[in-house]
Order: sequence, then structure tokens, then C-alpha cells
Amino acid sequence: MREAFRGDQRVDADALVARLDAVRRFLDAVDGEVPDSQLVGAHTLVERAGTRLALSRDHTVVALAGATGSGKSSLFNALARLELSPVGVRRPTTGVAHACVWGPLDGGNRLLDWVGVLPRHRFVRESALDGDDETALHGLILLDLPDFDSVQRSHRLEVDRLLGLVDLVVWVVDPQKYADRLIHTSYLREFHRHRDVTLVVLNQADRLPPAEVPRVLADLRRLLDADGLDGVPLLATTAVQPTGMDGLREALERTVAERQAALRRLAGDVDTVVDDLAELVTAEVPRDLPDETTVRSLDRALAGAAGVPAVAAAVQGAYRHRAGASTGWPLVRGWRKLRPDPLRRLHLPGPSGDVDRPEESLVAATSVPDPTVAQRSAVGLAIRAVADRSGAALPAPWQSAVTTAARSRLNDLPDALDRAVAGTDLGMDRRPLWWRLVGGLQWLLTLAALAGLGWLLLGYALRALGLPALDNPRVGEVPLPTLLLLGGLLAGLLVAAVTRPVVRWAARRARQRAEQRLTTAVAEVGDAYVLEPVRVVVGRYGRAREALRDAAR
Repeated sequence: MREAFRGDQRVDADALVARLDAVRRFLDAVDGEVPDSQLVGAHTLVERAGTRLALSRDHTVVALAGATGSGKSSLFNALARLELSPVGVRRPTTGVAHACVWGPLDGGNRLLDWVGVLPRHRFVRESALDGDDETALHGLILLDLPDFDSVQRSHRLEVDRLLGLVDLVVWVVDPQKYADRLIHTSYLREFHRHRDVTLVVLNQADRLPPAEVPRVLADLRRLLDADGLDGVPLLATTAVQPTGMDGLREALERTVAERQAALRRLAGDVDTVVDDLAELVTAEVPRDLPDETTVRSLDRALAGAAGVPAVAAAVQGAYRHRAGASTGWPLVRGWRKLRPDPLRRLHLPGPSGDVDRPEESLVAATSVPDPTVAQRSAVGLAIRAVADRSGAALPAPWQSAVTTAARSRLNDLPDALDRAVAGTDLGMDRRPLWWRLVGGLQWLLTLAALAGLGWLLLGYALRALGLPALDNPRVGEVPLPTLLLLGGLLAGLLVAAVTRPVVRWAARRARQRAEQRLTTAVAEVGDAYVLEPVRVVVGRYGRAREALRDAAR
């Protein structure tokens, strides 16, 4: 008996509270990620345990549970030594729970309010006539439950409710129905994690020949072992003989004295919940979320949907357009300015930054072409790959949670990508120094050509008016005005021709730099809108796994 209730292995109240707190942390971690239907037992445990520990720790609630005709009410009355619970032939006899409290009722009433026993069905076992006879049971609250096999469904539901609240259960069976399948499959087997707060009595043993009692007890022990209740105390009782209750009464006295039944019951409840929840956190926490190849595929898909190639091409075109306007022949620069700037057509910073910067605008919006159906499909497939790789090793509920998290901000992605593109520094705000140098050289050559042209026109005008001709110095055989005109024009064209391949090379470099910056910006969006929600879920999985491991200790 003492060994069955682990009298030498006490449950530490502080350790139990720590385990319950770990279950609470588990529930906080899985909230919204795991279906509530799988967490009912844990929520019920946290609520019930918190209430039970807050109520009287000086009382032990013991329930007599059994089938119709097993003699529960007779045992109840015999233990109380009073006729408290109705006993009769008509079945079911006990329709509601009756309670008997040994000792003062203070604290016991609040506990019975929580258990749900009506005040008119409560009795106090305290009498001056008893002297010290009942002192050993002070603190005991004994319940006589309805029959669990009652034809009335309300009785069965009441039994199931009360069995989840009491500290210790005394299962009462009789010689005729001790092997009944219902009590073994529906009740006793379900209590295999609560062996420390379970006791079985073979009642009405007086109906058996004395020689048959050991055989029936042995057969009942075999059935209990098959139910996973090996080691559970098994007693033979009879309410009609003075000594037929001694064993049960002694067991209850030890239980009341130890004040451990409530803690052991809650510890068993924690074990049950932990075992049931273990399947939700079986896998190790993933370390790579996800692998680099999958992330690069996501970045490429997002870059395509964000129009990065189109913007990069526009940067290259804008560079050539602006470089031509700055380094080209001044006489044709005005014609170039009539052509639209490629970046300005996309509502991105145009020449001299004449388009508002995104950080200065209330809404950053570009005119980048909308993604095609193929590009949107590529994004969807990339996000699915991220979810599959990240949650592949996790239990099924978490795989669904990871997939949901990866897609949780899918509708916000287009605007986020647009803002990222609009807010990226494309490196086109400043004109390179060499543009200015070449542009200045072009102006000098143009001015030289204009000076030569003016000189020649002035000479023609003087001759036409019959005035003395200007003195035209020569450089070699070529007059200086002619040299200035032709040399300026030819040199300007030569500088433009030499500059053109340099501009094309620099434009390709500008495109590459812009594409790298845009890809980085888009990758940051993917990290914030796809990968970060996945990391949050996996982080919650890790906290849930750690919490459940703490609860299992």
C-alpha cells in the first residue's frame, strides 16, 4: 500500500508549480500555430491545476467510483458511519454526487463549490460523540459519485467531470462485474498515468466463499496489470462486517496524513498532458531557415516580380542618355534633351533628381511594369519552397504553421517591393567628374569652332564692303580661322567618338551596380516578409519544445 502511493517519493509543490508554468509557456508558444483542438487538455490542466492549488491544501478529495450495484453508497455510508447517501434496489440509485467532510468545513466548502457538489448534498463528519475516533480522517472529503454505467447520460457526464477534479479515485467493483469491459477499457486504462492516486476495492467480498476471495483478487490483479495499473493497491471490502472496512480506512488515513494526493494527481495530469503533446515537438529545431539555394531562388523570383531587370536596363539607358547630354557635342545636346529619360518614365529619379525621392513622398510608387503571370507564379513557387524546406522536419501542425507564415504577407509584397525599388539609391544622383571634364572640353572645342567661323564671316563681310581685309595668320599652310573652325568641329566629333565606348562601358557598370543594389533591397523585403515570419514560427517551435521538456522533468 505505502509503496503503491509512493509515500517515500513525495511530490515537491514548487517543482510541480514550475512544471505547470512550463506548460503555460508551451501554450503561449504554440498559440495560433497549433489547432486548439489539440490543446484542450493542456488548457484544462492549467486552469484546473491553478484553481486546485489556490484552494485548500489541507483537504484531500477522494471519490468512490463504480458501476451500478457495486455498493459505492454502502461503502460511503460505512466509512462515514452514517446513512448519508441513498442505498436502494432501484437503479440507478445515486443520481448526483454526495460529499462528506471530516473535520472543520472551512476551506472545504470552497473546494466543494469548485468541484460542484450542491450544498444540500454536503455533510460534515464531526461529532462530540466520536471523541478522537475520526481525527485520523480530518481533512478528507469523500465523494459518492453517480454510476458511470447509468442509463442516464447526464449521470455518466457528471462522473467524467468529477473524475477530472478529484485527488484520488477509489474504484469499487463487485464479484459479479469486476471483469466488465466498460470499466476496464473506458476508465481504468485511462488512469494508468495516475497509478499513484488510484485504489481498487473488490466490494461485497462477503458474497464469495472465503476460499474464492484470493482467486478473484488474483484474477482482478491480472486485469489491472493488463490495464497498466500494476502496483495499484487492491483490497477486498464488505460494508456488512465490522472489520470489512479496516484496510480501506487505513489507506485513506495514510493518504490524508501525507497531504500528497492532490499534488500527485496534478503531477499525473501533467505527465498525461506532456505525453499527449510530445508528438507536437518531436523534431529538433531546424538550424538553416532555409538553405542558401532556396533563398537565392526566392530572391531571383522577387527580383523578377519587382521589375529589377527593367529598372536595371533603365539605369543603363539613363546613364547613356545623361552621359550623352553632358559629354556630347554641344550643338546636338538640345536634341538629346527632347528624348525622355528612361528612369523618369518609371517615376524614378530623373535628371538632376527632378523626381521626388521616396523618403520625401507620402507614397512611394513607381511605374515599373506589373509582374507577369509567370513571375507571380515563380514567386508563389519560391515561397512554397521556403516553407517546405523550413518545415520539412517539423511535425505536421508546424509544417502547416510554417506554410501559413511564409504566405502571411503575400498580399503586402507588391507594395513592399515597389517601395524597395523606389527607395534604392541607383547611383544616378551625381554626375561623374569626367563628364564635366569632357563636357568642358567639348565646349572649348565648340567655342574654338565658333570663333573660327566668326572670324571667317567677318573677313567675308569686310571684303564685301570693300574694307581692308583682316590679317589671317597661318599655321603652316592653313589659315588660323579655318583651322579653328575645322579643327574644333573635327576634334569635337573625335572626342564624342572616343567617349561613346567609354560611356557604354560605364553604363554597363552602372547597370550592374544598380542591379546589385536593387537585388539587395528586394532580398531585404523577402527576408522581412517571407523569411522572418518563418523564423518567428520556428522560434516559437523551439520555445515550445524547450517548455515541454521542462514540463516533462
